[in-house]
Amino acid sequence: MLQQILHDMYIDPELLAELSDVQKHILFYKMREEQLRRWREREAWEALAQAEGLRPPKVKRAASDKHIQWLLGEDGEVWVWIMGEGPGDKPYEEISEELIAEKAWLQAQREAEELWRQKEAEITKKFRDALANEKARIMAEKWKVEMEDRKAAKVLEERIHEEFKRKEEEERKRGEEQIRRQEEQRARELYWTLKQAQLQSQASEKEEREWEEQLRRSKAADEERRRRAQRARDEYRRLSLRALQKGAVAGLSFMLQELGQSHREEARLRHHFPGPGPVRTWERPLRPISREVIVRWFKEEQLPRQAGFERNTKSIAPWFHGIISREDAEDLLENMTEGAFLVRVSEKIWGYTLSYRLQKGFKHFLVDASGDFYSFLGVDPNRHATLTDLIDFHKEEIITVSGGELLQEPCGQRDSPPDYHLLFE
Repeated sequence: MLQQILHDMYIDPELLAELSDVQKHILFYKMREEQLRRWREREAWEALAQAEGLRPPKVKRAASDKHIQWLLGEDGEVWVWIMGEGPGDKPYEEISEELIAEKAWLQAQREAEELWRQKEAEITKKFRDALANEKARIMAEKWKVEMEDRKAAKVLEERIHEEFKRKEEEERKRGEEQIRRQEEQRARELYWTLKQAQLQSQASEKEEREWEEQLRRSKAADEERRRRAQRARDEYRRLSLRALQKGAVAGLSFMLQELGQSHREEARLRHHFPGPGPVRTWERPLRPISREVIVRWFKEEQLPRQAGFERNTKSIAPWFHGIISREDAEDLLENMTEGAFLVRVSEKIWGYTLSYRLQKGFKHFLVDASGDFYSFLGVDPNRHATLTDLIDFHKEEIITVSGGELLQEPCGQRDSPPDYHLLFE
């Protein structure tokens, strides 16, 4: 499937929507590599053809009237503005100091707000529990006094409530003052930390420039080696074309023509008089076009390869499902834990889709089965002989480095008959 996409330089929008961000990035990178390879091949051929006189040399285009006009200053020179040196501009050091101080203050303020929320929760819980305990004690004592003392007990309860409220306000004020002092101290610490980081960054600029110079020299050496290799290949092609024009390989061309003629004659005879050998009964389209075609593909190409079966058995694997949609797969995985998975027959490509349960959400990976192997499309370069091999491999090895997906619990069937019954009828 990947070779077909690179050959056509086109991917169906519905298929593209099925890919994750990592798969899209890898696919676009491969397509860009193929574009560069074709361009270099075309440029080499054009240069070779011009060298042999097969094509006229390219004529340079006349210079256009497009030009760039720089803005000039009062002195007639090109006007240049340097931040920090213009009229009314603050010096660069002052701007840098202000940015560092502002960044440190904002971070300290966020940390102080978080500390205050924790402190406020502690204060509220402390006095709420104390007030509840005191109310419980008063209620216990109230039952011990006579009816005429109930009014005095109520007054005592209100006075105690006011006293606790006053103490709570005092505790809040002390907590706010403590948080404010911590916020100022944290702002000063962050300021010096950021200032030291800036100084270290400035000190390392010289080392970075030296490293960049070494890298430039290395790239220049690599480019020189590539140019030499390209000149050698061009010389070889030029000599080959010259030999072909002079008839040095005329006998080989005649043999190739005879061989092509014999192949065409054999194909014509086989068409009119088919032999006893196996004959392909259908021509697979470039992509699935209907459920009937998918079922036929599965029965004729996948069943002989034991796709969907457990290893060395006739039992269907518990993770295997039929032609179900993305929504149905997510509905099956909804109540399962992270690491649960299922494999369903895809309606987008000749292959399958592995649906994976995340802690929050789902992921879907396309499995290419259009060739003689099984592999994740655009994610994993490993190729597996069977679909079961691919599943077992990723029970121990993660699918992507960024996601760390490991296949753990298979998601089985929920309805009867199972959703794959059409594939095995």
